[in-house]
Amino acid sequence: MANVIVNRVKEFLKRFPPFTFLNDASLGLVAKGVEVKYFAQEEYLFKQGDPAQDFFFVLKEGSVQLTENKEGKERVVEVCDEGDVFGVLALLGKRPYILNARAIEDSLIYAVPVAIFEKILNENSRVSLYFAAGFASGQVVVRTDLSQSQKARRDFTELSKDNGLMIFSGQSDLNFSIDVLTCPKGTPISKAVEKMAEKGVGSIVIVDHNHFPLGIITDKDIRNKLVAQQKSYETPVEDLMSAPVLTKRKDAGFAELYLTMIKNRLHHLIFTEDGSLESKVTGILSDHDILLSQGNSPAVLINALMNTWDVAEMSKIRNRAEMLLKYYLENEVAMDFVANIISEINDIIIQRAVQLAVKKHSPNHLEASKVKFCFLSMGSEGREEQLLRTDLDNSIVFEDVSKEKSEETQAYMLLIAQEVIETLFACGFQACPADMMANNPKWCQPMSVWKSYFSDWILSPNQQALLNATIFFDFRPVFGHKKLAEELTEHIYQEIADKAIFLNFLAKNALLNPPPLGFFRNFLVEKSGEQKDKFDIKLRAMMPLADMARLLVLSHRVVGINNTFKRFEKLSELEPNYTELLIEAGKAYEILMRMRAIEGLKSGNSGRYIHPEDLGKLQRQMLKNTFAPIDELQKIMRIRFQIDFFTG
Repeated sequence: MANVIVNRVKEFLKRFPPFTFLNDASLGLVAKGVEVKYFAQEEYLFKQGDPAQDFFFVLKEGSVQLTENKEGKERVVEVCDEGDVFGVLALLGKRPYILNARAIEDSLIYAVPVAIFEKILNENSRVSLYFAAGFASGQVVVRTDLSQSQKARRDFTELSKDNGLMIFSGQSDLNFSIDVLTCPKGTPISKAVEKMAEKGVGSIVIVDHNHFPLGIITDKDIRNKLVAQQKSYETPVEDLMSAPVLTKRKDAGFAELYLTMIKNRLHHLIFTEDGSLESKVTGILSDHDILLSQGNSPAVLINALMNTWDVAEMSKIRNRAEMLLKYYLENEVAMDFVANIISEINDIIIQRAVQLAVKKHSPNHLEASKVKFCFLSMGSEGREEQLLRTDLDNSIVFEDVSKEKSEETQAYMLLIAQEVIETLFACGFQACPADMMANNPKWCQPMSVWKSYFSDWILSPNQQALLNATIFFDFRPVFGHKKLAEELTEHIYQEIADKAIFLNFLAKNALLNPPPLGFFRNFLVEKSGEQKDKFDIKLRAMMPLADMARLLVLSHRVVGINNTFKRFEKLSELEPNYTELLIEAGKAYEILMRMRAIEGLKSGNSGRYIHPEDLGKLQRQMLKNTFAPIDELQKIMRIRFQIDFFTG
């Protein structure tokens, strides 16, 4: 009977990460150690501030709510589903729980002993890196599927502070200092500080007569233990040092070193000859060293972009960002985190490109260069959803000038636009097939012209106007005078308020896209041409959700939220009757974004067309699951905006 239970546990766990990374023997070891626990509805598994248990948890059946006590209220942070892993901070030492976990229906839980799993963490780099990436990106739940709830991001500053939210390569040539600053026990702190200042370092290791490490003093210790406590500068270093120190051999694996630092909340790790305290100091590793060693961390990439004016170098950095994206997708890091990072990198490239263009052309156009302008990203980049370097959609809006200056001003703005577009091409971005780019004179215009464009689209919403609306209404200021973008937004909402029927036209347009599934629940695929038998994930699944999210935020006059899944998150608050559906729609969009990006990286294209037969059973089901909220929302839109009675 015991073997039957162990096999059931094993079969269940191997469906979900990180257990999917385990070999049969390791999985068997975990399954044997698992305790099956039952929690009745409203029963707590643990409470905020409780000491960590010897287990972390996997939800087998039921539902568990993770909540936070704040200002006398209990706020829901996350709801766990089947296969979700939670309570994982117990893996990082005996620190108190930062959330409550309560069964919201009768639930079966697999409690996995930390002691068993710690051994696996040390031996299986993929598992340890998976957890490390999750902690770094602020996840409180290790997800079972490809979706990540928007509401679950936690600020784990103690885990990621100064570490830059890493990408972990697993094999890394760590750059660490072998010339370690040391001083003997008994040294006055004034002398130690003097030595630190001379060498320009932030730490000093206190050693005994054998040069074995006793403790460490950092800048932080000097602030907190010396200056703040108003102690004498003649205080011996041993009275201020953090001790004992943690030591490792310098040839230990990256995952082991990084997890040791996270687990013990260290900013420095000391290397000794044999990895023990009874051995000579051979080096010191700081969290900053780890950051620099991992060349594809967002912080490193962003810092590199901010410190170069060379377009070829910018292109190389953007290529490295693709590796970062690939890693995040493979390890199922939260989608909003991934989108934020890639958008930030794209934005900095655009900002750098505009700065380069202005620097090049303003000396020859002194008057025109004084005119205020704003570079706008539109479409998927405007929504902060352009993970792959697909086609560009952008424009320039500049302030109105006198008639005699208008020609010269637009000529200058077009020079800026052309330069920016060329830089973006050099960085691997593609041209917009419809030429909706800032170097097209039509989309590089003064404020008055842009206002007239939007007014025309709203007042005379023909098919082309509605197509323009779906792209241009998602504009986002990336560089320049953002007040111009704000003025344009204000104008749009004023025009819509004066002609509310425009939303009916927009709704009708949003429901034009063909449904994802046919009568027999099969994927509707392309019937002919180059993409024959492939599913158009953009047209049939992503666009309907993006269009409906845009339509609803416009109807609620929500300003400043462009991203589709963030729009659904906001809408779930504004429409309490449809909260669950709107949250599901946001999750569905995240899954679709992830699947398209994975396909694009695999195929070396935009990822728009997916061959359903190439998907695994779980992926196919997950893709089909995203269609349910599309269908439900379309039914609601049809009634709300009276599509069946609206001939427009």
